[in-house]
Amino acid sequence: MNSKERQLEIVRGTPLVSIDLVIEDGARRVLVGKRVNEPARGCWFVPGGRVLKDERLDHAFSRILLREVGWTGTRDKAEFIGVYEHFYPANFAGSPGVTTHYVALAYRLIVPDPPPIRADDQHEHLEWMSIPQLLADPGVHENTKVYYRQDVE
Repeated sequence: MNSKERQLEIVRGTPLVSIDLVIEDGARRVLVGKRVNEPARGCWFVPGGRVLKDERLDHAFSRILLREVGWTGTRDKAEFIGVYEHFYPANFAGSPGVTTHYVALAYRLIVPDPPPIRADDQHEHLEWMSIPQLLADPGVHENTKVYYRQDVE
């Protein structure tokens, strides 16, 4: 079994643990990226990624922040905002009938004067959106909007 087949078997039978980075600037705009791969291809989504086997959350947070936006930082500088479940009808391999289930640990990181952003290969590009814009845009994935729905309800 090759690496892609093994990963697909994991996705088929197990929820994945991830960290979502809900990054806000000083104007309370949210950093989102347009995804180029499944799940959620073509949607705006907050940066994030999977926690790897035997990886401590502190390391995962710093690794994901560096990979997704090119910044260095630590989890103790972020506010834990909750555990969320994300369900997708698709998977990274495009294999029919295999859904993806994430248990996402969401962290809010306030960066009043953000440094330059370096997008990774998973995003067409990154941009800042106001919260009203994020909530109104049909291209923003519902699993990103959920981080702000409680603010308006």
